[in-house]
Amino acid sequence: MNFTEIDREDFRQLLMEIAESYMPFGKYGPKEYPPRGVPLIDLPPEYYQWFHERGWPKGRLGELMEIISEIKATGADGVFDPIRVRNGGRFRLQKRRPKRFDFE
Repeated sequence: MNFTEIDREDFRQLLMEIAESYMPFGKYGPKEYPPRGVPLIDLPPEYYQWFHERGWPKGRLGELMEIISEIKATGADGVFDPIRVRNGGRFRLQKRRPKRFDFE
């Protein structure tokens, strides 16, 4: 399949929208990962599988999550690498332990 310039521009716009999207609620939302939550591209595949089985959120968020899930399921996750490089790498999902030493 050959892409036309319109297709490329639409895909570029979709990737930009995905790059700017963060999980607004739940386990990976801003409450657990302040200030914005986890970027959608860095959510674990198990989380997408859970939504796939139980239903996607309503609206544009659900559409974006479904697209990202499909991209990850087909093994094309590398398409997000330039976005991750721009953002400074993958989002760290493990909580940082406080550096506190008590020797008493």
